[in-house]
Amino acid sequence: MRAELVSLKRLPGEPISEAELARSYGFSRTPVREALGKLADEGLIEIFPQSGTFAARIPLAALPETIVIRKALEETSARLAAERARRSQVIALLAELERQHEASRAGDRNAFHQAEEAFHGGIAAAAGYPGIWALVEQVKVHVDRYRRLTLPQEGRMARAIREHAAIARAIESGDGRLAVQAMGAHLDGLLADIPNIRRINPDYFFDDAPARAAPANGRRALPRLKTAVREENHAKPQERRC
Repeated sequence: MRAELVSLKRLPGEPISEAELARSYGFSRTPVREALGKLADEGLIEIFPQSGTFAARIPLAALPETIVIRKALEETSARLAAERARRSQVIALLAELERQHEASRAGDRNAFHQAEEAFHGGIAAAAGYPGIWALVEQVKVHVDRYRRLTLPQEGRMARAIREHAAIARAIESGDGRLAVQAMGAHLDGLLADIPNIRRINPDYFFDDAPARAAPANGRRALPRLKTAVREENHAKPQERRC
């Protein structure tokens, strides 16, 4: 269930039925209710007593702060990786870069996202501090959901590949300063894209206002990227886990 929410298989604002989940996963309603409570604590679902339960919309105000935190951690990883990476680790990064090329050519956004994650995790490993990536993973859940919305944009995957290639070249050459610059530029792009992605998908985001309401009419809206995201999520069915 968590994977479905993060990958946008369940879109922000989409109604969630406890009874339907119980039937779908073959559980009683008690463990489903407990799972939903944990997901609510994580900010992945929204529960409105008078309206129902919904896949959480993406908290707009949280994105810049999370990206800044991630940037600080990953710039450090990039610098240390440039100073310490073994040749085998550089080769592993280049292999993940090639996986991104393959996924982009195939139009496979899920595979691209996985290769991108492995690339960033590999940088932390090459730095000698894999725990840095573990920390990033703890804070970036909503950034991941937002990033999924950027991938259907024309040229977005190609741009990410160019930015990753610049990071990899800097690490391979042992230039820590250049690695920091390349990583910073890459993550600054995520920050700069927020207004445009919100404009295209207004119903997938919420402002951190004092009073929040359930999605209008308890139904998910139909922003322009929905079809592209839906098609990608259904391209490779995966086993559901609650």
